Amino acid sequence: MRFSILGSGSAGNAALLVTEGARVLVDAGFSARRLGALLEPLGESLERIDAVFLTHEHGDHAAGLEGLKRFPHIRVFANDATARAVQAGLGHRPDWQIFQTGARFAFRDLQVESFAVPHDAQEPVGFRFTSGRDGDLFAPRRSLAWLTDLGHAPQNVRECIRECEVVVVESNHCPAMLQADTKRPWSTKQRISGRHGHLSNAAAGELLASVASPRWRRIYLTHLSRDCNSPAAVELALAGVRGALSACEFAVVGPGEGTPFYDLR
Repeated sequence: MRFSILGSGSAGNAALLVTEGARVLVDAGFSARRLGALLEPLGESLERIDAVFLTHEHGDHAAGLEGLKRFPHIRVFANDATARAVQAGLGHRPDWQIFQTGARFAFRDLQVESFAVPHDAQEPVGFRFTSGRDGDLFAPRRSLAWLTDLGHAPQNVRECIRECEVVVVESNHCPAMLQADTKRPWSTKQRISGRHGHLSNAAAGELLASVASPRWRRIYLTHLSRDCNSPAAVELALAGVRGALSACEFAVVGPGEGTPFYDLR
């Protein structure tokens, strides 16, 4: 398994997951042109992408679907509610691969598990991706959890991230910065901080501290608000968690930033 976040934040979210048998995008929240440009430094291209896995229909996660009509070989995995919401805004019909939320299924050499998350979308999900084989020295079993856009973390979410080596989780806002923000009306602030909005830095820290799995090797803190958060605020809020998980690497992904490939060996 190799993994790279192409971009993260309110302007767009997407990541690349590569195994021996598959190259997939997790969300496609940038234009197809931009996705291609983000893939190029990694030595990849949209021509080589096999599938997109969509968490929900919001534009910062699904905006690239219209431009992907030029790449009809790319399959698009989503639950029915998400597919219908996205399809309503498209001028073509992608190669939809519909799954039921909570289902486990295979795509090439990936085992995929979807799980429900609380967010203000039609039927949002997180994903757990697993590849490899137990006991295989050259292709050991590795798992990655993708968890963005949720207002709180129910028990099912905590259990889904427990056995992964890599966890991608949002740390969207600093509550003090959100309340002090002058660009957003009160109703938007309530939505963001509500139980179907986004995780604050403190909430992300509480989630990680409550699970604190010894299997974790790297944690990505993502989907930072450009106006209502900062990498420094995330670092400060999660200092205690980082100390408790000293064997685990932490990577804070700032708004609009990406990350180099990380090899799950």
